[in-house]
Amino acid sequence: MYPIVKHIHLTAIAISVLLFIVRYYWSLRNPAKMQLKWVKVVPHVVDTILLVSALTLCFIIQQYPFVDAWLTEKVMGLVFYIVLGMVALKNGRTPLMRWVGFFGALAWIVFIAKVAVLKQPILFG
Repeated sequence: MYPIVKHIHLTAIAISVLLFIVRYYWSLRNPAKMQLKWVKVVPHVVDTILLVSALTLCFIIQQYPFVDAWLTEKVMGLVFYIVLGMVALKNGRTPLMRWVGFFGALAWIVFIAKVAVLKQPILFG
């Protein structure tokens, strides 16, 4: 069961990050595409699959956020990724703010990945 759920989780991560990058590009170059119904719906479906697979993995490995430091850091990184992603896609008032939001969000993805691979906290270790 673990390998299947982990594969689903990693696939959802890849799709979610790819959609974020594509949506950011469209927000700059072709904002009309951001209004397409599937562009508004699919990221939420993928992120729901991502969240459900993450929770399932926690139960399988019996490690939990706010109990195990490395998972707490992943959740913290996810919150920062979401906030900076919102800045990049819609809340950034200037092009510079949107670029900072975009690259900041990608940096948090790298952080989350590193914590996930090491299964060790980086900031509070």
